Amino acid sequence: MAVQDELEYLKSLVTQLNEKIQALEAKAKDAVTKPKTPAQHLRTILVGPPGAGKGTQAPRIKEEFCVCHIATGDLLRDQVSRKTALGVEAKKIMDAGGLVGDDIVVGMIKDQLENNKECKNGFVLDGFPRTVPQASMLDKMLEARKEKLDSVVQLVIEDQLLISRITGRLIHPASGRTYHKEFNPPKKPNVDDVTGEPLIQRSDDNVEALRKRLKVFHSQTGPVVDYYKQKGIWHPIDAAQSPKLVWENLRSVLAKSAEGKS
Repeated sequence: MAVQDELEYLKSLVTQLNEKIQALEAKAKDAVTKPKTPAQHLRTILVGPPGAGKGTQAPRIKEEFCVCHIATGDLLRDQVSRKTALGVEAKKIMDAGGLVGDDIVVGMIKDQLENNKECKNGFVLDGFPRTVPQASMLDKMLEARKEKLDSVVQLVIEDQLLISRITGRLIHPASGRTYHKEFNPPKKPNVDDVTGEPLIQRSDDNVEALRKRLKVFHSQTGPVVDYYKQKGIWHPIDAAQSPKLVWENLRSVLAKSAEGKS
């Protein structure tokens, strides 16, 4: 009888263990398939001067919130290389020495939102809008899609600190690896740690060129920032902090703004 009792006890243990295994497997599967963000969608714009860290943070936003990263410069080059209708039109204008019109750029963004599967959960827009008319056109395009922006996040940093960051930047052309003469120097001066190949400094990473680029950025972006401040969706982030701290602050702002409408 004792043997029978023990057998029954062991059988019940096996049943309980199997049930627990199934519950844990279901939980693990749910964690994999569940979106990484608590929000249904995220639609944001990342604003910042050259060298403020947009190129570092935008891919992290894309990964964390499962959205597409639309960098308008890259988008324009892609459309031209694929010879889309908008790309062909843009190339004609650029070949003639003109500036691509706002309507074409907004059309390219609209095309991404409609046809790029990565955009189904939303987007992070980088490099657009640069002017108030562009911001207004973007709003109208999103309104037609029954959508609107959740947030506009600005990476804020003093020009002088930015200049010291960028003028010391060294790049390995083949891989895109970056170093800094002061903050992140290579093991051997001006030589890539991995390949031993020479590092270069970008031609526009000099004080004079940077001052010009920053002047243009401030004159264009000031009114755009005011436009979004009035809408109550502008959030400043101190970009002088370490990239890790910038990301933590950025992630917190985006999660809250996205949750606020879900």
